[in-house]
Amino acid sequence: MPVIALTQEMGSLAKDVAEQLAAQMGISTLKHEVAEHVASKMQVPKSLVTRFREGKAGMIERLRADATSINVFAAEDVLAAAAKGDKVLRGWGATCLLRPVSHVVCVRVTRSMPQRVEWLMAQLGIQDADIAEDEIRRSDKAHAARMHDQFGVTWGDPLLYDLVLNTDRVSVDSCVQQIRALAARPEFQETEASRAVLKDLALVARVRSALRADASTHEVDIHIEASAGRVKLSGLVLRDGERAAVKRVVAAVDGVSEVKNQLRAMKPLRKFTYSKT
Repeated sequence: MPVIALTQEMGSLAKDVAEQLAAQMGISTLKHEVAEHVASKMQVPKSLVTRFREGKAGMIERLRADATSINVFAAEDVLAAAAKGDKVLRGWGATCLLRPVSHVVCVRVTRSMPQRVEWLMAQLGIQDADIAEDEIRRSDKAHAARMHDQFGVTWGDPLLYDLVLNTDRVSVDSCVQQIRALAARPEFQETEASRAVLKDLALVARVRSALRADASTHEVDIHIEASAGRVKLSGLVLRDGERAAVKRVVAAVDGVSEVKNQLRAMKPLRKFTYSKT
């Protein structure tokens, strides 16, 4: 059940690599379905989710969607797809989300700016290289900001990946063969332990998504751990009622067998009375 996570970089040919890789390995890809699922959960148009992630959303559009909800709902979809196996996942932070899973191959596909500009000009049917370069740099800036905010990493850091491929020098077909060869190596074979890690990550993502989707727990920011269906919650909530609401929502999540609620409610500020002397 191979799982390959690739980066999304405008004009890098990562999409071509993902599609050819999936076809040769007889597995499926996951990309646009995530936007559809996220949009459905947030009850907004898919185009708004896409514009938000690309840094194109205007002020009014940003009021209808928020980065945290998009990231939470997208992570649930990515990890659920990975847990089923036989998948090529491109973008949506997949390389960082799946980095803890030893059998997942994390790949960055990149390319020089002039080649990316040439590609975008051909895609848009334009002759102005400056316009194309500005669009690519804006996209790169949005991706870098999102990766830093969501994972605290520097986008493009080679240490985040098992393989970095430059399509200036390596053809799409050669990229595919390199990834397939790495995926076949012993260190990337699925084990009971690696499956368990992925299953636990997927459960945490489901729990976080459920909390975000419920009006009574939408704003909670807590630490969640999962192990074989047992979920541990820790951190602070505003009041005891919110603590109970969190436990209720988490207990109803598919795959949760036990909830260890270590949440603490913030103590109300003491009221002092002052007397004049």
